[in-house]
Amino acid sequence: MPGQTKRLIDSILERRSKGNPTLFFATKTKLILKGVNPDKYTAESPDDPAMIAKVRAIAAELGVPV
Repeated sequence: MPGQTKRLIDSILERRSKGNPTLFFATKTKLILKGVNPDKYTAESPDDPAMIAKVRAIAAELGVPV
């Protein structure tokens, strides 16, 4: 099911920022610093189980339920 990584990343950004642009970009920066570039993934991106696990771990670290 392509695009799962993108949906997880978008969920993290949406839930963490709650509509605040400053928090959105701060969270996006944290993801980039942890090795996940949100701009790299699209709805058609193939899903890599290792990357999905990494994104889920980052979400847990940030306290965001996914």
